[in-house]
Amino acid sequence: MFSVLPLLAGLLFMAASLTPSLIPRDWLMQGVLAGASMAAGYVATQFLLALWRALELPVLRGRPARIAHAVLAVPVLVLLGRGVILSGEWQNSIRARMGMADLEVNNTAKMLALALAVFLALFVIGKAIQALFDLLRLRLARYIPARSANVLGLLLAALIVVTLTRDGVVNGAMRIADSSYAAAQHLTDPSMPPPAEPWQSGSVASGIDWELMGKPGRDFVLGGPRAAAISGFTGRPAKEPLRIYVGLAQNKDPEIRAQVALDEMLRVGAFDRKVLVLASPTGTGWMDPASYDALEYMHGGDVATAAVQYSYLQSPLALIFETASGLDQATALMRAVYDHWRGLPPDRRPRLYLHGISLGAWSSMYAFNPFQMMNEPVAGAFWVGPPFTSTLWRQANDARRPGSRFVLPELDEDEVIRYASQYAPPDRSGRPWGRLRILFLQYASDPIVFYDPASLWRAPEWMREPLAPDVSPRLRFTPVVTQLQLAVDMLVSTSAPPGFGHSYHARDYIDGWAAVTAPEGWTAADSERLKAICGQEERPGCANG
Repeated sequence: MFSVLPLLAGLLFMAASLTPSLIPRDWLMQGVLAGASMAAGYVATQFLLALWRALELPVLRGRPARIAHAVLAVPVLVLLGRGVILSGEWQNSIRARMGMADLEVNNTAKMLALALAVFLALFVIGKAIQALFDLLRLRLARYIPARSANVLGLLLAALIVVTLTRDGVVNGAMRIADSSYAAAQHLTDPSMPPPAEPWQSGSVASGIDWELMGKPGRDFVLGGPRAAAISGFTGRPAKEPLRIYVGLAQNKDPEIRAQVALDEMLRVGAFDRKVLVLASPTGTGWMDPASYDALEYMHGGDVATAAVQYSYLQSPLALIFETASGLDQATALMRAVYDHWRGLPPDRRPRLYLHGISLGAWSSMYAFNPFQMMNEPVAGAFWVGPPFTSTLWRQANDARRPGSRFVLPELDEDEVIRYASQYAPPDRSGRPWGRLRILFLQYASDPIVFYDPASLWRAPEWMREPLAPDVSPRLRFTPVVTQLQLAVDMLVSTSAPPGFGHSYHARDYIDGWAAVTAPEGWTAADSERLKAICGQEERPGCANG
């Protein structure tokens, strides 16, 4: 039933999958990864053997083939055994760098059982596809030459599989996911009453429907520090921060949602504030409180933040299946707000900043049009955990100085664009900023940022330079397997503790906002005081007391 050489290659791939990558894996994710890696090795070798036979090259048969297989099996099984024995140590090499406790329970048997189950399931699916191909090519061979029948049969089988997968399995799964995430938003049945203050979005005086805002928006609007808490921290009078949020259910047209947001900003006086932030949420619409709370403390509450939801899906799913939604929404909001802002007298404009986290960073970057604002630029941008697909981020990386590290680039004199991490604050160079300040905050252990599609066949650039402190020194590149490891890392990227992976810590938001917005009278000591009350495990944002 199984071909020996492909099976050995599959076991070799499985052994390689046990090595560490960017995010620690539990036995469940490791089992899925190991099974998928084994299947990938099996299929790749089957394909190469089929190509070898098609070229009519010599093939070992009989006793010589059995001897060769036995000889090859020895090092493969040794490597697999070594990987199984060391897998816990390898995972702990990542966990130690993230301040996590070592794995205590050995679930090797369950992991191996799951890997075998995943491999067998994928093997059965592969056999079904092969049977479909054989059926098509044999039917076609009755009417056309055998070689043409093989090619056409392969194309038809691929078309049928892609169509069934895309229109059946994927679309069905997406409908289920979309409806479940929509239900989680508590639309039309909010668990909390609308705000009583007229200046808050969703209140009786607001043009934004509270019931259609969704839970992430309601949490954002009602969360954050109030003026009294800010004043208690700064020792000076403070304003109530303005938070404007439009839910996806408000209207199906992104242009109309953007206009609703602009109308609300005008109603509550957002353009009269010192700092105005256009924020793009993550895929689900979530707004990380650690970021926005910190900014409002820094500027005495004299801040207005506007955001519009564009999806209900988790960011990895929205990144793949709702690519245009976030880009269209961020562009519509930027166009509407920037046109109004540009029409204000220069001495009466607020400082305008762009901000986004994860998928929100990507869509916010997309809306940033340097040609549109060449003469009247915004004050700056703060983009956190930018996905690897972000064009502007990639262009900036390509422009880094020779010798500058891929995970922490340096550009020219650091006047416009800077990079920061949990180990490298944005002002570490000591050089002055220019008129426009753009900051990328990224962790080297974040697979959303550093996933590389080309890792299918070559090591990513960041693997070819000295590894960052939050990356395991045991990390190694293996064709195909590294691609699968990074894909799994993306799925579990937020399972890392704050300050690692795709979980960004309040202290790094504080350093970032202080550098980008340069709050008046703000000192390094103020940043340390704010860090002491932000990012506590029991509170996702900053304390209000």
